Amino acid sequence: MTDGTRPEGSLADIPGDGAGKDAVVVGGGLAGITAALALADAGVRVTLVEGRPRLGGLAFSFQRGDLTVDNGQHVYLRCCTAYRWFLDRIEGTALAPLQDRLDVPVVDLARPVGRRLGRLRRDALPVPLHLGRSLATYPHLSLADRAKVGRAALALQGLDLADPSLDATDFGSWLTAHGQSARAVEALWDLVGVATLNAVAGDASLGLAAMVFKTGLLSDPGAADIGWAHVPLGELHDRLARKALDSAGVRTEVRTRVTSISPDENGRWSVQVPGETLRADAVVLAVAQREAYDLLPEGALDAPERLLEIGTAPILNVHVVYDRKVLSSPFFAALGTPVQWVFDRTDASGLREGQYLALSQSAAQDEIDEPVAGLRERYLPELERLLPRARGARVKDFFVTRERTATFAPTPGVGRLRPDARTKAPGLWLAGAWTATGWPATMESAVRSGVSAAEAALGALGRPRPRHLFDVEEAA
Repeated sequence: MTDGTRPEGSLADIPGDGAGKDAVVVGGGLAGITAALALADAGVRVTLVEGRPRLGGLAFSFQRGDLTVDNGQHVYLRCCTAYRWFLDRIEGTALAPLQDRLDVPVVDLARPVGRRLGRLRRDALPVPLHLGRSLATYPHLSLADRAKVGRAALALQGLDLADPSLDATDFGSWLTAHGQSARAVEALWDLVGVATLNAVAGDASLGLAAMVFKTGLLSDPGAADIGWAHVPLGELHDRLARKALDSAGVRTEVRTRVTSISPDENGRWSVQVPGETLRADAVVLAVAQREAYDLLPEGALDAPERLLEIGTAPILNVHVVYDRKVLSSPFFAALGTPVQWVFDRTDASGLREGQYLALSQSAAQDEIDEPVAGLRERYLPELERLLPRARGARVKDFFVTRERTATFAPTPGVGRLRPDARTKAPGLWLAGAWTATGWPATMESAVRSGVSAAEAALGALGRPRPRHLFDVEEAA
């Protein structure tokens, strides 16, 4: 590595299929892993470079004593066809199963004891009848609100997601204009929207909100069925992903930070890492928007400063380990309390005695920097109010994880800031959930961005597309 080239015996020295094409993928999150797999499956020699000591980006695990802890709770929906392809590609589908049918318990602490539990679930009926019975009996909305929700849903279904004016409008104003009360927003629209958009309705782009609700709730009866990992995220996004990359012939380098990317005179690219220069015909830059801005060569985008205008939004995760079981369902959502969503992570974490609950708190701008002691004082009493069995239980551990830049902020106008996979620099492409996928900042958006970048790169390299990948994308 001292001569600034790949070391002897690297993938660059292995005879390929005659195409002689090399690619470097910068970033080992879901977007980068997807791009690397797609390129390698098409016969391109790929090097994946990641600065962290692991793959998975912001969906990862770590050890805390005997526990294997996810940094935050991540879920996906049946309509997330690209992420489902990703799970299949890394042979992880069985480890992150979907519900047979959407069923979300919703507990409202503002209601009398004995009448606090409601459910959002679907029937085996066509859209929109699949949610009809659930909304008609949803106890957390008045009869008048339920009727108005139905009319707003029909209006939402009629929106054209390709209309750029939707991006300039906030979802909260649209809901108000369509007769939605503050209670309806809290008990339904924000219940779903905050978890998927990482913003309350008033702070979210109508375009992104409409995409979430039209795709998840109004496209197919089973579209909103929920899936989540029953193992630590690191098992999927690091171990199994690394295994898939190795099998595909990808050279993966972690703990390796790219310091510069520059075009060569011969039309190829130089990617500088400590002690080595990687040379490639194609580069996929699959990092966060601010890091992408720092690495982009001059002229790659018309207005690169727009990347810095894409805001970020935090997610706070509160982790509580009890000495006994206090929750019987795998998860629930809450109203009338600071608590948003609670998941049972006992089995996935490897805990053998007691129960481990993870609270996922999106749009957490007001709490993200609060000391652990203050969060403990706030959330433990709330859990006791929500879960009667927690009142006599001993708390064995309480800790928090903070992702201050968990997602891009889905604010009105963000759509015009999100760049396409293609840049003006031949051979350089962008990937990441923040790029112009049409989706909010989700695992689905990240995988789709990797698909888009790989598709564009393969077209430029004259390589055939791996059909199994793009069949899923087209079906979506």
